[in-house]
Amino acid sequence: MVMDLLFGPQKPNILGSAVPVLKILCMCGMGSALAHPVINVINPEACKLLSKLVFALFLPSLIFTELGKSVTLGEMKDWWFIPVNVLLSAVIGCGIGYIVALVCRPPPQFFKFTIVMTGIGNTGNLPLAIIGSICHGWNTFGARCNQNGVAYISFAQWVAVIIVYTFVYHMLEPPMEFYELVSEIQPAEEDDPVMEMPQLLEAEWPGVKDAQTEETRTPLLSQMFADSSVGDERQEEEEGVGSPMTVRCLAEPQVVRKMRLVAEKTPLRHILQPPTVASLLAIVVGIFPDLSSILFNQGAPLAFFTDSLTLLSAAMVPCIMLVLGGVLSGGPGRSELGLRTTIGICVTRLLLLPLVGIGVVILADRLGFIPQDNKMFMFVLLLQYTMPSAILSGAMTSLRGFGEREASAVLFWQHIFAVISIAVYIAIYFKILPYI
Repeated sequence: MVMDLLFGPQKPNILGSAVPVLKILCMCGMGSALAHPVINVINPEACKLLSKLVFALFLPSLIFTELGKSVTLGEMKDWWFIPVNVLLSAVIGCGIGYIVALVCRPPPQFFKFTIVMTGIGNTGNLPLAIIGSICHGWNTFGARCNQNGVAYISFAQWVAVIIVYTFVYHMLEPPMEFYELVSEIQPAEEDDPVMEMPQLLEAEWPGVKDAQTEETRTPLLSQMFADSSVGDERQEEEEGVGSPMTVRCLAEPQVVRKMRLVAEKTPLRHILQPPTVASLLAIVVGIFPDLSSILFNQGAPLAFFTDSLTLLSAAMVPCIMLVLGGVLSGGPGRSELGLRTTIGICVTRLLLLPLVGIGVVILADRLGFIPQDNKMFMFVLLLQYTMPSAILSGAMTSLRGFGEREASAVLFWQHIFAVISIAVYIAIYFKILPYI
């Protein structure tokens, strides 16, 4: 009787659609309670340990097992629009983020920061948690709800990671005019506990602070495109006309040289993180049926190994939600971004972009880009527009050494209000999916 009142006989109403988010909120609430100073079970060290386990073990296990079972060469041909949709959502989001930056007028040093935090959404942990919550128990997506949902989300992981480690990395570089100031104050306040990186950023990429170097903190693009002609003249004078470097510069067009330098300074080595490696391995296994039969078929020789990974993967959602609740309990912290810009980013990311996503998915369906009658496929596409900003984008601010507090504050407020916005939009998606 209670289930009928919540969900109705066929499909969920608004309250029923909020249940998956309420489950997530409950787990986050437990994490916040355990992180309270009185209880102090999930202290900062415990958060770091759980984050490392999720990042290096639980999440890769989930991605490999669910994507490896589902993906084949034929499926990859049908799923091509999933990574394209991630790229499309980033382009549209950053375009709208540029308008937000013009309207809200953040401090000049945070103009590109505003674009990135508006345009780049979370395509990993939070969507996986929502899918797991929806598919646990009653759902409208069938018996393979969780397997298909996780597979679709995991199939887009590599694209999202490449976007973050290339485009976002360079967009979030320290502004040239603030570089000297940042360079001077960093060593002096390095041991100050107030200056420590917000835990929320390290929750997505444990150890990101250790990856920071002088090179990652250097504003490469600003140096290259400001007074480039003067720099080239000085370089020629210092090196001499007959030096090998001068010969290469004379033979290489200036634009090509700049593109090469940018590519050389892009930290592509960081792209191969455990979740990305798990996605790529699962795709390789799916391409070769013989490998899949060894790992995933009933009675497969290595079924004990994949079963072990399946058991480990079950810990991903609760652990990441406990960590998220624990780090959010610390509050937003200080920020120089400004109230107007913070509100602009949150409203655009959580309320406006999902409406744009509905239009994009409906258009893609009309053009035949989406497999027929695959509601989970469309639901995952819609989720890619509904999520708050990517925590990994915030972690890039730590790698670049600029804007960490602002990223932590924006992510904090987005995740607080996303509880309401995601619940509302899930209800809308459940209502419109039968008619698309």
